[in-house]
Amino acid sequence: MDAFQDTEMESDNGDGEWGMIDRMRLWRHDALMQHLYETAAFWGDKILSWTNDPNDAFWLAQTYFMTHQYARAERLLTRPFPAMTAKVQTVPLNGLEHDVLDDTTMGSLTADTKGKGKEGHPDTNIMPQLPMGDAGMMQIPEELQDSVSRLVDMSVACRYLAAQCQVRQGNWTDATEMLGEANPFRHSVRSGRAVPNVDGGIKVEASMCHLRGILMLKLNRGDQAKLCFMEALSLDVKCYDAFDQLISGEMMTPDEEWEFVQGLAYREQTQDDADFVQLIYTSQLRKYKHAEEHALTRRRLVEEFGLSDNPDVLFSFADALYAQFRWADCYVITTRILGLVSIHDSTMPLHIACMYHLNHLHSKLFILAHELVEREPENPISWYAVGVWYLASGKWPQARQYFSKTSLMDPRFGPAWIAFAHTFAMEGEHDHAVTAYSTCARMFTGSHLPLLFVGMEQIMLSNHVLADEALNTAYAACDGDPLLINELGVMAFTHGDYQRAADLFKRSLELAQVTQSSQMSWTTTYLNLGTCYRKLKNYEMAKTNYQHVLEIEPQHPQALGYLGMVYHHLGEIDKAIIKYHEALSIDPINGHLIELLNLALESDLCCGSLEKVYPGGEEAFRAMMVSLKTKVLDASKKPKVDKPGADMAMSVG
Repeated sequence: MDAFQDTEMESDNGDGEWGMIDRMRLWRHDALMQHLYETAAFWGDKILSWTNDPNDAFWLAQTYFMTHQYARAERLLTRPFPAMTAKVQTVPLNGLEHDVLDDTTMGSLTADTKGKGKEGHPDTNIMPQLPMGDAGMMQIPEELQDSVSRLVDMSVACRYLAAQCQVRQGNWTDATEMLGEANPFRHSVRSGRAVPNVDGGIKVEASMCHLRGILMLKLNRGDQAKLCFMEALSLDVKCYDAFDQLISGEMMTPDEEWEFVQGLAYREQTQDDADFVQLIYTSQLRKYKHAEEHALTRRRLVEEFGLSDNPDVLFSFADALYAQFRWADCYVITTRILGLVSIHDSTMPLHIACMYHLNHLHSKLFILAHELVEREPENPISWYAVGVWYLASGKWPQARQYFSKTSLMDPRFGPAWIAFAHTFAMEGEHDHAVTAYSTCARMFTGSHLPLLFVGMEQIMLSNHVLADEALNTAYAACDGDPLLINELGVMAFTHGDYQRAADLFKRSLELAQVTQSSQMSWTTTYLNLGTCYRKLKNYEMAKTNYQHVLEIEPQHPQALGYLGMVYHHLGEIDKAIIKYHEALSIDPINGHLIELLNLALESDLCCGSLEKVYPGGEEAFRAMMVSLKTKVLDASKKPKVDKPGADMAMSVG
């Protein structure tokens, strides 16, 4: 139907004269299209009183559902209706065969979508009324029991709508019984991923599988929910709700979701649109791997399909930049998206996170949070923004309060759970942080991030066995995250395997595809790599990495101190003393640097000015060097007070 023209109405008027019921069905339809739901319910109720037609009952139930009168809609769908005398014929229902009555379109959600029909003589179609008992309940005489049936038993569409009503009312058990624990059409001849929908719409079978998955989530049966969503998307690739639950809910690992989405039956189900559907779904997947494929996907969506300004396609660009820690570049694109649409559910967490990481945007984050709370107080993302602002301000308890509120409003909103755990980690409550991250890991089984953060917290607690276990499990789920590879390098360094640690740090930097805009995020990894080379006595490579850190951040005290140690090892005492002084000018109370500076000064006094001509001869000189070496080793083993030790400041977190 053309919403701006009435050509269809004009053609209908020429077919014959309309009766009263016909006209009222038209009123009901137009009221629904114009969102006048009370009007639609008013006239629809009169139509049903006259006709007692199951099709009219279905459209009245739809109206009640749209006005959130779920109990009323459910009552209408589950009460008995008299069986119609018209002959029954078998017609396909979205790929399935069901018996429906000739003069009703209950067999398909897409049939008679206008909700109106023509009757030449409405009086002859008025159905007999069933007797009513107390409280409006039906009293069915024995002689009529074989001639009545409930709408949910007459149509799959009615059964699906009734289950929707029960879900909205929180009746999980009743809704499960209405839908069934498993797909009852799974082994039907007309069911399956290779069977297209005959009317070109979305299969009701797929919609029922999606709703069954929602129920499984409500019942805390996450594994079954995942299978239901996968089945829904396999049956009909057009069922985006199932795709969104799988991807945004992180129910699958990056490798699993890539393999599953690429293997869907696009050609069989929607031959003409197969390429586009596959591309748009691929663009929404996580960006830890398949960088070239993702880039090609975005290019094709822009060049072949003209979606350069589409929010979902722009989000794919922003998500790729965020995965590379390019906060500023990502923020530019998310700002563009929010300029096109005021709220974009996928983009908002990225936009808020970029504002958190870019210090000069904290004031804008404060304003954004206030605007969201004023405009969208019922949206969890509004309170999440408030929590992130408190997090950026270092107010952990207040941030935790708002993250908790966000999680209560939407238990499947992953960023709020992660941020809630971050508040404990930043506050130094590492045990509580581990508990919170572990809870998040159980809820979002396809995400490696909670396990990664558990491993980082276990490193802080020196629980190296538990840290190894968490990080290795995270690596099994996602082997393409550079931050995770960095933490594996930290553990290799901790275990004394410096060569493997160096290889892991190099791989982390390669995966990160470090660019000018993201170098600051990877200074610690460069520092770690330089320290590994120093341990391996590859001083030239160590010096190169430390100098690279100083190019990015000239006032980095650890890089200055480590570079001084490299010069000290190379015998360039004067340069070592200069670097120690520069490091102490930034961190004046670092005991390790003070001790190293004293050793360098002693070495310069004993060896530099006398050019190794030492009183007592060569043996006395060697004894003095052994003594200095012992002092250096003792200094490196001393416990830290406030700052991380020279060789153990390895965690990016």
